[in-house]
Amino acid sequence: GLSLLFLVCLETVTGIYGETLEIPCNKGAIKAEDILLTKWKYVKGVPGDLLVKNGLNVSVSATDDYKGRVSMADNFSLLLSDATLSDQRKFTCMLVLRNDLTEHPVNVLIHKSPADLEINDKAEELEIAKSTKLGTCVAKDSNPAADIIWLKNNKPLVADGKGISIQSSVAVDPVTRLSTTTSTLVYSAEKGDAEALFTCSTRHVAGSELVSPPVTFNITYSTENIDLKIIATEPLVEGADVTLKCAADGNPAPTSFFFHLKENLVKVENADTYTIVNVSRDTTGEYKCSLIDDPTMEASKEITVNYLDINLTPSGTIIRNVGEPLPVNLQIDSSGVPKVSWMKDQVKLDKEPSLTNVAYSHAGVYECDVTMGLLSQKAAFELVVQGSPVVKQLSQELSENGLHQILICKAEGFPKPTVTWSINGTLLSESPFINGKIAQTIAVVPAANLTVSCSVANEFGSDTSAINVSSCKYKITAFVSLLS
Repeated sequence: GLSLLFLVCLETVTGIYGETLEIPCNKGAIKAEDILLTKWKYVKGVPGDLLVKNGLNVSVSATDDYKGRVSMADNFSLLLSDATLSDQRKFTCMLVLRNDLTEHPVNVLIHKSPADLEINDKAEELEIAKSTKLGTCVAKDSNPAADIIWLKNNKPLVADGKGISIQSSVAVDPVTRLSTTTSTLVYSAEKGDAEALFTCSTRHVAGSELVSPPVTFNITYSTENIDLKIIATEPLVEGADVTLKCAADGNPAPTSFFFHLKENLVKVENADTYTIVNVSRDTTGEYKCSLIDDPTMEASKEITVNYLDINLTPSGTIIRNVGEPLPVNLQIDSSGVPKVSWMKDQVKLDKEPSLTNVAYSHAGVYECDVTMGLLSQKAAFELVVQGSPVVKQLSQELSENGLHQILICKAEGFPKPTVTWSINGTLLSESPFINGKIAQTIAVVPAANLTVSCSVANEFGSDTSAINVSSCKYKITAFVSLLS
């Protein structure tokens, strides 16, 4: 008689939704020539036959949805086309042998990857530090239900109960029994998220990883920093223009500002600059800019208008008599600490000239140079010292050939004094008359020792000096005596 054998292990076969599924029958463990009849069946409350193969003849027994979807392969496998989730059940292959009957039950699972992955209900913008629904990621029509992961710049986002909250739900289609997973991300943005790419992804058992198209967001945030810039040529001097430029962060950034111009408050709309024209030293001071909707958010800068004014007394050409005083007064009005230098006749002086008792040596052009940074001012006066001439030096020396006595008379006085000698001689030279000084040189050939005088005179008076001159035959020492 026939004996019935039951397999202890239940084989499971996984199919792909919509494709043809091959369900194997004993995987060739029994030779085809030993099989008399093959029947595929399933249980749908009551047993239901699908198809029977007897010899070479295959007949379809199914009368339901399976009627047009089942066929048998040469190796006795059941071929099931257009697989759906309703096919997730146990199918049994019954083999009738010459001396046996055996059944091979197979459990069927149907998998389906999500149809697509996209982010819906995208937020118009994200505000920093404010929890906002960023969007909803939907994985449609899968089996089993898809698990969704949110990513920022390809790095997973994990719910932390603070800035990241993720809520997921699954809906099952009553007809197809496919699952649609919906995941909503509530996110608190950071300033660096302005360039961030947000995506969602799922890795399903039925296929490779799916990633949604990336989305970006405009990140809004309140102003945190404000800065005031001063735009002007350096150094800023009187008569120039200066522009105040207010810059603030935030998105959207402020476009209108208050400018605090000392005692005045100016509102500037749809611009971030204010220009002060033709500045003066009175412009110097503190300036501010602030937000119109939050005046406490302000920035300030100091503006310094540089100026350098000098007044030198005396000025022009000044005439003084010898021995008179000439007060020199340099007044400086400046925005900083200046440096002062003096020159007399293009020669630098160590200090400001003190002319309490003018002498002919004081005559000349005095010039002061006052500098402060890149600013400079110059002023000058010319001192002319006038008075009765004085012979300062009368000297003699022997000429190189020993044939002449060289007499030199040096004098001071202004206007230019005339020079006369008590002896006839040959005029060798006369120096230029500079700063009241003159020198005249003559050559004489005395036959004997004698006294020679040099006299100088101008409109204020005269002076004479004498010297003993030896003949060219002897070399003696001369001495100078003054005549009254």
